[in-house]
Amino acid sequence: MHAVRDHDLAVDQLRRSYAAVPPGQPVRLAKRTSNLFRPRSAPASGLDVSGLGGVLGVDPVARTADVQGMCTYERLVAATLPHGLMPLVVPQLRTITLGGAVTGLGIESTSFRNGLPHESVTELDVLTGTGEVVTARPDGTHADLYAAFPNSLGSLGYATRLRIELQPVRRYVALRNLRFTNLTALTEAIGEITATRHWAGASVDAMDGVMFSPGEAYLVLGSFTDDVPGVSDYTGQEIYYRSLRQRPHDALTVHDYLWRWDTDWFWCSAAFGAQHPVVRRLWPARWRRSDVYHRIVRLEHRHRVAARIDRWRGQPARERVVQDVEIPLERTAEFLHWFAVNVGMTPVWLCPLRLREPAGPGSARSWPLYPLRPGQDYVNIGFWGSVPIAAGAADGDVNRKIEHAVSEAGGHKSLYSDAYYDRDSFDRLYGGGTWRAVRDRYDPEHRLTGLYEKAVARA
Repeated sequence: MHAVRDHDLAVDQLRRSYAAVPPGQPVRLAKRTSNLFRPRSAPASGLDVSGLGGVLGVDPVARTADVQGMCTYERLVAATLPHGLMPLVVPQLRTITLGGAVTGLGIESTSFRNGLPHESVTELDVLTGTGEVVTARPDGTHADLYAAFPNSLGSLGYATRLRIELQPVRRYVALRNLRFTNLTALTEAIGEITATRHWAGASVDAMDGVMFSPGEAYLVLGSFTDDVPGVSDYTGQEIYYRSLRQRPHDALTVHDYLWRWDTDWFWCSAAFGAQHPVVRRLWPARWRRSDVYHRIVRLEHRHRVAARIDRWRGQPARERVVQDVEIPLERTAEFLHWFAVNVGMTPVWLCPLRLREPAGPGSARSWPLYPLRPGQDYVNIGFWGSVPIAAGAADGDVNRKIEHAVSEAGGHKSLYSDAYYDRDSFDRLYGGGTWRAVRDRYDPEHRLTGLYEKAVARA
C-alpha cells in the first residue's frame, strides 16, 4: 500500500511540474543520467521524475512486474532475480530505464526469441501532452497510443508505470563462442538458430556476437542452466569482449551475464584508458560502468579537450559515428562487408532479432513508429566510435552514407544518436502519418517537442 501511495504522490508531483513549464518552453525530464548521444540544450525547467524510479511489485505467479517509468534495469533486475525471473529483454547497460527502453527502443541477446522490450509491456500509464495520465493497452480506448509509443522518444508523452511480462531464469548462463571466418556462414547460422532455437543439439536461450573483421566474427550462444563447472568474472582485470577470442566455452552467473557489456561499455572503455592493465588496477571497480563513461563523454562534448589536442598535434578533426541499425538477415553479410570498406570501425556488435511471435492464433503485432516486418529476421549492428574527417569532407558525411546504405538494405536505424534524414524520408521510415494523428489526439496544443525535432533537429 505504501508503494502505491508513494507512486500516486510522485505522479501528482510530475503533473504539477508539467503544468509549471511555461508555454513555448521545451518539456524534458529533469534527470541526471542519459544514454542518448544527441547533443541538446538544457531546458530552463524539467519534469520532476524523482519519485518514479522504483519497482512497485513483482508477481512471481503471474510472472509480471509493475515498474515506474524511470526505474533502471539494474534496479529492476535486482528485484526480479530473487524470484528466479528476469525481464524478457534486458538492454545491455545498467542505467537504461524501462521507460527509456520502450519509448526509445532497446535490444539484447534474447531479442531473437522475445523481440524488443516494448513487446513485453501489457499496459502502461502515460503522461500526455494535455497533462493527464492515461492507461494504454493493446486493445481499448488508448490502443493507438500503446502502438505508437515505442520509438516516440517522449514526443507523445512519458511513461509513469509499466506492467511487463517476466521469464523464468536459472542460476547461470553457459556460453559457446563460435568463430566464423565467413559472414555468409555466420548469417546462415543465425537463421537456423532463430528458427530452431538450437545449435549442435543444445538449446539456445540467448544469442549475440561480435565482428572483429569480415574474416573473424563470433556468435555467442547462451543457455540457462543450474550446473556449470565454474564461472568467469569480467568485472575485474579481465575484459569480456576479449574472451570471445580466447575461450570457446565460458559461463557466467545470470547477473554477470546481463551486465557483461556494461563494465567496459562493450569495448569503448579503451578510449578512457580503462583497459590498460595499470589504469585498470587503479580505476575503482565501482566506477568501471557505462554511466561513468557516459558522463566523461558529455564533459568532452562540452569542453572539446580531445579535439583541441588533435588540432595541436596536426591531426584531422573526427566525426562521431555512434549508431545501432537493424538490417534484414539476408542482407547482413553484404552490409557488413560494405561497412568494413567504407567506414572501417571495429569491433561491431551483432544482435539478431525478430518481432515477437504471438502466444496464440494471430499475426505478430506491428509497431508503426519503427515498422520492422513481422516474420522477418534482422541483425542489429552496433558501432560506436569516431572516424577522421577526410580532406574535402564535412562532419556528418559518413553518417549520411550509413543512413543511405541502411535504407538500401531495407533496414532501420535507432534514433538515440545523430540522424540526418530530411523530413519526408523521416516520415516515411518512422511512421510520420501515424505519429501526427496520435499526437493530435493526445497533445492537441503540441506542447511536447516533435519526433523529427528531437531526433534530427536536436531540439
